[in-house]
Amino acid sequence: MRIRSLGVIDDAVVELSPGFTAVTGETGAGKTMVVTSLGLLLGGRADPALVRIGAKSAVVEGRIAVGTDASAARRAEEAGAELDEGTLLISRTVSAEGRSRAHLGGRSVPVGLLAELADDLVAVHGQTDQQGLLRPARQRAALDRYAGTAVSGPLADYTTAYRRLRALTAELDELTTRARERAQEADLLRFGLNEIAGVEPRPGEDTELAAEAQRLGHAEALASAASAARAALAGDPEDPEGVDATTLVAGAGRALDTVRVHDPALAALADRMGEISILLSDVSGELAGYADRLEADPLRLAAVEERRAALTALTRKYGQDIAAVVDWAEQGAVRLTELDGDDDRIGGLTAERDALGAELAGFARRLTDARTEAAARFAAAVTEELASLAMPYARVSFAVGQQDDPYGVDIGGRTVAYGPYGVDEVELLLAPHPGAPPRPIAKGASGGELSRVMLAVEVVFAGTDPVPTYLFDEVDAGVGGKAAVEIGRRLAKLARSAQVVVVTHLPQVAAFADRQLLVEKTNDGSVTRSGVTVLEGEDRVRELSRMLAGQEDSSTARAHAEELLAAARSDR
Repeated sequence: MRIRSLGVIDDAVVELSPGFTAVTGETGAGKTMVVTSLGLLLGGRADPALVRIGAKSAVVEGRIAVGTDASAARRAEEAGAELDEGTLLISRTVSAEGRSRAHLGGRSVPVGLLAELADDLVAVHGQTDQQGLLRPARQRAALDRYAGTAVSGPLADYTTAYRRLRALTAELDELTTRARERAQEADLLRFGLNEIAGVEPRPGEDTELAAEAQRLGHAEALASAASAARAALAGDPEDPEGVDATTLVAGAGRALDTVRVHDPALAALADRMGEISILLSDVSGELAGYADRLEADPLRLAAVEERRAALTALTRKYGQDIAAVVDWAEQGAVRLTELDGDDDRIGGLTAERDALGAELAGFARRLTDARTEAAARFAAAVTEELASLAMPYARVSFAVGQQDDPYGVDIGGRTVAYGPYGVDEVELLLAPHPGAPPRPIAKGASGGELSRVMLAVEVVFAGTDPVPTYLFDEVDAGVGGKAAVEIGRRLAKLARSAQVVVVTHLPQVAAFADRQLLVEKTNDGSVTRSGVTVLEGEDRVRELSRMLAGQEDSSTARAHAEELLAAARSDR
């Protein structure tokens, strides 16, 4: 990895070898930045506070060896990344303003993709992970991870049924808790539908009646105007000497007909004059018929106004016009049918919920059985590992139980609480020595014991769900003496099958490393490219002496350091 402008690190390169690498240095020298850098490369949260003061951005670049058939390689290639001779280039940039960018195999990718690859590439564990192991939810997740498909299969079936049951229960609760509101809504709908049905409106009827009311209200004026217009067009029978438009146009047409043969243009005008004469006759006839049909009818007018009033009463309540009122009635009838059928629906949903609850209980029993069987194997494996970590008499066990809940699911005649991961409450118990009762590790484990339990759990995972690289950040906190030696020995054993990187303050652990890196600050408080060095020979002895006694040149510390290195080499 190359790290630039991250925390106390100005510009440094960290070369991690196969096997076991220990990262050491004074407190505050920047060792944890190695863990932070790897976390960023694996999609961790980008904190702008990590950017070195005065720098615009922090950059971490890494080269990770992956097999071409590995799932991480396939996922990276799907995202458009290119592998460089079996290695994957990853880059992460964090600006001082908080923006973050990620590149994978030369291609810009979402940061979330790096997090997807992380599970297949590196297992990172620090002191926060130890605290996480104290939580029952993390203990259950650890057990499920160990069990593998034996639990993941039933859990998938359970999760599907659980989601369906939750959705069904929510729908049923809404129906039952809103019964009064639904009853009120149904009453309002019935009243409105009955009122509309009593009037029986037709779409567009309001517009038609408005036009008819205008016509009936002005019948005498309309009839008089129609008669006068007809007389102007066709003549007044009572005034035979009067001049009308039809007669005048007919005379004009006859005048043109006598000479139309002499000029085509005039013939065209004569034809148009004939069309005008026909049109005048048609209009005159329609005016006569209109005047004959139009009568002042006070009774009809009163009936029209009464009908309009009834329609107006509907539009004030149910729509801006009669078409909208009719639409409201259609939708209201559909909604009323739904509301009236809610009682039957509640019964059907209740039966479906009960059946689904029984199905969920079956999946939960399978899940509990799988966890119980895996818990015994997992506990035995972790207990065996603790024996090699200077806890030969410690015993680890899992308590897999359930909690009563009157609103839960029936498991063997007992109603128990259930959740998204089943009905089980999983708790990791530790009996540190013979005669001690098993107690939850959150209450019964010291810091050193918790560190070793965490390491033992990870070693067990390495045998069942291996990843290429393990990174431990001071998981040996609270440990010393013989226990520290055993932790170093166990990490060295793990490194035979995987790459192991450990940030440590313990010389007993560092002595077992195949390579030891020293992180040092310069005089200005930064870590430069020369601030991360590989320790060999005399330099490594001096660093181990410092870790042992705080004095690099102490002859006693040097002798002890050389003894540690010799013991570690002979143990391989």
